[in-house]
Order: sequence, then C-alpha cells, then structure tokens
Amino acid sequence: MRRPIALVVAAAAAVAAPAAAQTPVPSGTTPPSTTTPPPVAPPVPPVPQVPAPGALSIVLKKVTGSPAAVLSGDRVRVEGTVAPYVAGQQVVVRLYRGTTKVVSRRVAVRPGSDGATGTFLLGLRTTGRGHLVVRASHRATAEQATMVAKAHGLDVLPRSVAPGARGAGVRLLQSRLRRLGYVVGARGLYDARTARAVLAFRKVTGLARTETATSDMMRRLVRGAGRFKIRFPKHGKHVEADLSLQVMALIKGGKVDRIYPISSGKPSTPTVLGTFRVYSKTPGTNAKGMVFTSYFHGGYGIHGYAEVPVYAASHGCLREPVPDAVSIFRWISYGDLVDVYT
Repeated sequence: MRRPIALVVAAAAAVAAPAAAQTPVPSGTTPPSTTTPPPVAPPVPPVPQVPAPGALSIVLKKVTGSPAAVLSGDRVRVEGTVAPYVAGQQVVVRLYRGTTKVVSRRVAVRPGSDGATGTFLLGLRTTGRGHLVVRASHRATAEQATMVAKAHGLDVLPRSVAPGARGAGVRLLQSRLRRLGYVVGARGLYDARTARAVLAFRKVTGLARTETATSDMMRRLVRGAGRFKIRFPKHGKHVEADLSLQVMALIKGGKVDRIYPISSGKPSTPTVLGTFRVYSKTPGTNAKGMVFTSYFHGGYGIHGYAEVPVYAASHGCLREPVPDAVSIFRWISYGDLVDVYT
C-alpha cells in the first residue's frame, strides 16, 4: 500500500511547482493585453507651392524717334509692369552694347494703383555712343515664376559730329539720314557725300546751311525731323525741286527715294517754275561744264556742276554736285515729270 501513495504525492508536487511560479491575479482584475499596437502612419508631406505665372513688359521713356534714340548724356527712363503683383519681387534691368553688358540694376516691384499689377522704374544716364539693347527679367522665386520682357533697342548718338569723323556715332548719323532719303557715303566715315547729306538735311529743317552735324541738328534728327514733304504724290516716278529749300527729291511710288542739295537759278536768271517732262538726256560733260544733263524745258536741265553753292547761283538749271551726277542721271528716265516750285 505504500508505493501508490508515493506516486500520488510526487505528481501533486509536480503540478504545484509551476503554479507557484505565476503571479497571482487579484480577483476581478483584467489581465494586461499583450497585442502589438498598429504602426503610426508617416506625416503627409506638404504640397509644394507652385510659383504664380506672370507677364513682364517694359517701355522706354524720354526717348524720341523710331527706332528710339537719345543723344549721349541724355537721361532715359525704363518703366515696367508685372502682372500679377506679388509682394517682395525684384526685376533686373540690363543694358547691352553688342554682346557686352554695360549696365545691370536690380529694381523692386511695387504695387500699382489697381493693386493687381506691379510696377517698377529705373532712370539711367546714357554715355558713349552706339546701339544699346535694354532687357528686363525676373528670376523665379517660391512665389512667382521666371519672366522675361521683350527687349527694346536704343540708339545713343553723339551730341555733334564733324566732317572727317569715324565710328559708331557716324554710322548712327548716316543710318538716320538714310531712312529719310538723304544720300550718305562710306559706312562709318563722315566723308564728302555724308557732309552733303547733312547739308541737305539742314536745308530742309531750316538750319544754317553748313556741312557740320551740330547739336541742334542732332537733336532734330533724333526727334524725326527732316522729312521732305512730297507736293505731288500722284505723279508717279518723278523729280521735285523745292527752290525755297534749295533741295531736290527723287520720288518713286509716293515715297522719297533720294534727297540732294542743289543750286537753282540766281535772281537774274531764275529757274522756270511748273511741271515738265524730261525730253532729252546728254551723258558726259558739255562745253559749258554741264555734267550728265537731263533736259526738262528748253535749255533748262538737271546736271552736275563744279560749283554748287548753298544758295541759288545757276543760270537757270538745277545744279547738283558732280559726284552725284551720274547716279541721278541714271535714275531719271525719258518722260519723267519734273515739278519745280518755291
């Protein structure tokens, strides 16, 4: 009977040992959960701000003529607009002479009167001479996108130029005279032909009849003065001689093709007035020194001559400088009208 009891006691001891190792849970208390919590979602990154698009434009003020021009030393104003207006923005204005950057200025954009458009203003004093290009741009920021304005050209002419001069200032002088129809010489050289063009311009604008491009003449040139007023635009290809100005214009298609200084008949032998047709042409030089003559009435003709003063001095013909005679002779055709008036 003793062996079975020993087995039962051993078994009871084996059960009691693990139970003793556990912490007793008080009655009525829920045991702590051992479930793993769900992972925390990462923060959503903010949506990047897209810079506001816009439009940038500039205009040049205190300039004259077309293309825009000033005399060296004049002040120029660059006015610009930015739409829409965004606070805290800046624009960079640059001036280039050829590929060389000569000016760079950073300008703050301010709200316009309507609050929706921004404006900026920059004043500059020009120096030197030559053709400038004005550019303006806005580099992208977090608030506003990149913007580039349309570039504007600006001619800076010398305040005066004398015969014999060379360079960019002379080229600009010649370019503006040529646009008006005056016949200039070698590019960039104030030669005899360019001097005659200056004389003709001064005659048309009522200035003293000299061959020097003085400051008052240059000011008138950049303002667009000096246009020859065609009196007979419906006469087709024709010649007009304005004796009050002592200039002659070759007209084609209702536009001035060329303008030359002339000398008409002196008071004792005046040039005939009226409308005539070219009926005879004589190349070369005749016994009277008349060079390449186009006759339009009796013995009255258009021809080159050694002496062409700035006033009326001929025997009745329309004298032109000898270096221009062949070109004019070739331009004039038989039957072309010649209008002579005061």
